[in-house]
Amino acid sequence: MIAVYAFLAMFTLQILMSVLGPTWRIRYWRVQAASIPTERLAQLYPGVDLGLRRERFFARYRALHMGIAALGLLLLGWLFSYMRQADWNMPKVVVLVCAYFLVQAFLPVGLTVWHGVRSNGRRKRSLLLEGKRKAILQRRGLFDFVSPFTVFAAALSYLVFAAFLIQHPFPGRVRLINLGAVTLAYALNAFIVYAVLYGKKPNPFETHEVRVRRIGLTVKSCVYSCIACVVLVSLTFALMALGDLKRWLPFALSAFFVFTALLAHMSSGSVPPRPPQADGLGSGGQATPATRDLTA
Repeated sequence: MIAVYAFLAMFTLQILMSVLGPTWRIRYWRVQAASIPTERLAQLYPGVDLGLRRERFFARYRALHMGIAALGLLLLGWLFSYMRQADWNMPKVVVLVCAYFLVQAFLPVGLTVWHGVRSNGRRKRSLLLEGKRKAILQRRGLFDFVSPFTVFAAALSYLVFAAFLIQHPFPGRVRLINLGAVTLAYALNAFIVYAVLYGKKPNPFETHEVRVRRIGLTVKSCVYSCIACVVLVSLTFALMALGDLKRWLPFALSAFFVFTALLAHMSSGSVPPRPPQADGLGSGGQATPATRDLTA
């Protein structure tokens, strides 16, 4: 029963992420909004109360998370009753925990993307209204944000895990599914890292310092999540092979999901520093040597 109670405690923490997450993200979005020049917003959205529109989105975002948290509490109550039975089914619990994490992860992202798509057309018009803008002409690479040793550890973890699966006498279907899942996780994180490093600037009003910090947090969280993914799947196989310890699998899954949620909040810059007053300005208010005026 210790494994059951440990899982229930960790799952409660997983539900709590749906309560704390909106607070962290909205705080970050408010700081970003405060850094955008008011006169530019007035040109971009003439006659629109952006403050009211923003607060409506925040209200919907909070309501969605509160609904997800309420769903989690209902699931927690059912799990508390079900897992106290001696014959509770491990696959059923694992599927429910994974399904709840997918709801936690993708529904808020879907709402945010929908809101962003609606505003994207108007945002692009801002580039035509700026006249002149400043850009930092500085090349960025992967190793500017994460150490080569960490990248090597992530790659080595994947190779060792693949070799372990190939040589271990697991059923072919089990090996294929797990190797495919880990490969997909690595591919998605690699795509995110490439898009962040070399993609277009998503927010034309974002300052250089804030953008560099966001890129660094995103890159680090992607690399660390790859390592964590391999560790989780390896731990799953180890627990399943150790007989009675496989009952700790739900706890391990929920702990991994909490860790993943924390990485996601970190990569989004949930607690950003105070933004500088202008692009290309350091703390002393002087323009950096790499700053140049570019015509629109």
